[in-house]
Amino acid sequence: MPPNALANRTLQAFALARWVLFVLPMAAAVGSACALFLWALDVATRTRFDNPVLLYWLPVGGLAVGLVYHWFGRSAESGNNLIVEQIHEPGAGVPLRMAPLILVSTVATHLFGGSAGREGTAVQLGGSLASGFGKALRLELGEVRLLLMAGIAAGFGAVFGTPIAGAVFALEVLTVGRIQYEALVPCLVAAVVGDWVCLQWGIEHTHFLIGFGADGPGFRLDILLFAQVAIAGVAFGLVSQFFAESLHAVQGLVKRVVPFAPLRPVLGGLVLIALVHALGTREYLGLGVWSPNPADVTISGFFDPARSDAWAWAWKLLFTVVTLGCGFKGGEVTPLFFIGAGLGASIGHTIGAPVDLFAGIGFVAVFAGASNTPIACTIMGIELFGADNAVYIATGCFLAYVFSGHSGIYLSQRVGVPKLDHGFVPPDVSLREVRALPRPRPNVSLPRRRARPGVVVPIVSYATEGTTMTDTHYLIPSDVGMLRIYLRPRDKAPGSGRFASWGAKPLYRELVLLAKKAGIVNAVAHHTHYGFSNHGPVQPEGSETPNPELTMCVELVGHRPDLEAFCRHHGALLRDKVIVFKHIERWTVGAGDGALEEKTPAPETDDVAVARVG
Repeated sequence: MPPNALANRTLQAFALARWVLFVLPMAAAVGSACALFLWALDVATRTRFDNPVLLYWLPVGGLAVGLVYHWFGRSAESGNNLIVEQIHEPGAGVPLRMAPLILVSTVATHLFGGSAGREGTAVQLGGSLASGFGKALRLELGEVRLLLMAGIAAGFGAVFGTPIAGAVFALEVLTVGRIQYEALVPCLVAAVVGDWVCLQWGIEHTHFLIGFGADGPGFRLDILLFAQVAIAGVAFGLVSQFFAESLHAVQGLVKRVVPFAPLRPVLGGLVLIALVHALGTREYLGLGVWSPNPADVTISGFFDPARSDAWAWAWKLLFTVVTLGCGFKGGEVTPLFFIGAGLGASIGHTIGAPVDLFAGIGFVAVFAGASNTPIACTIMGIELFGADNAVYIATGCFLAYVFSGHSGIYLSQRVGVPKLDHGFVPPDVSLREVRALPRPRPNVSLPRRRARPGVVVPIVSYATEGTTMTDTHYLIPSDVGMLRIYLRPRDKAPGSGRFASWGAKPLYRELVLLAKKAGIVNAVAHHTHYGFSNHGPVQPEGSETPNPELTMCVELVGHRPDLEAFCRHHGALLRDKVIVFKHIERWTVGAGDGALEEKTPAPETDDVAVARVG
């Protein structure tokens, strides 16, 4: 044994013991909050079944929730995406008020009949309470990051009764294609304690059974069944991608149609009421886990081979997309369980496969594709249904993950390892950024033509989305300026109130939003991966934890008077920051009939100013 091995193990033991002491009270609080939430959700669901008239109050309830978030919860409105962002870029923190806001608003959604889930609420409860514990314990930003991951694990494990899946989910959900192990033990402890505390409060979880293979002597691979599961896994992935993209599309459409956020749930409530009357059923409202009417479609019913509800999954998808896309609060996961189990049962009936097995595989596989967490969902399937069909469960989850593409319900997820590398996905970008990436492909070579003596202009032709550009084009230059504001990722915008420094936006986000409000032409934030500033030490990007000391800059493009006015107006934010102004030219390419113009930009050294606002 090396001479320092004992000392290293001792330090490791003390570090783990310290984290256990941090995690235990936090996980107990999250488990208790989840127990309260599940109890309130059950009461709300039973009340809705007993009072059908509550459905017609759905627009009013949605307006109330929207106004509450508009007045008090704007910093918490991003929900799960905010927590994922704070883990990737710790700094501003997760506001503690997220916990009561999401608990009450989700219960209100279910009380009046919205089609939503409960995972989002559990994760936000865990993240919000973990952030509060981190502030109370005065932990460093890197330690808060680990505590947030443990909070996610505690909430997920408690609300579904799957502690191992909860621990792995917290490690896997942050980055597509990569599991981050630094919080392995804290997440496991948090998930187990959160689930145990929730059970101590008398909360019972719904159990689903797969009879196929349970009475056999042991697992034996049926190659035909394996092929059927593989085909179903592809379908689960495509449906999960369709769900995620439909949800994002509806959210974008509703934001354009209804600019005032509190009115969006009103529109959603009216659409849901219209759908209920058009279909003549309320089966697709609420969670869909159980119903007092045995004839209603529920998740449990999909495991019964005697029942056949071919298109129930599609109707549930529509109801959920309308509910969440219009601004009602809740999670996506339980509706995804419904959609997956329903689709799996429908496929089982169609191809003559075991219905209960395919319902169980779809239950977890559609969630695996939509959340990009195939390993956590495989473990969840084993925890819920047993290990008898683990190979089939894993096959469905893994293929659903691959065929869901670079999509997902959590747009703040980073892409660590692209699923299919076509050469267009930059490293460590979010799913939100991936969805906006163009995919140009060079179509022809670059000929060179002379516009005037001494100036050679390349003419570039690209094929983009099936369009080939072959005309001769001319250039129209215009003078603009570029401003670069240098800062660190950990810099936060000043605010007001007791918790302003904890809950304020990162400064680079605040500057981009203010530039948008001021009418600046362009504003982007550039993050540095390696370098040094002000003769300081070289700062590398951490392999797992982002380095908050690395230099980054916010780049603004606009006319010089507008940029000068922006700096004067926001001097309090820019005080002591290094600011560089640079004269540039903007070129507009226009189609012509043979005339080709080109103008050489002004020399870069002619109009460069370095300033510090003081």
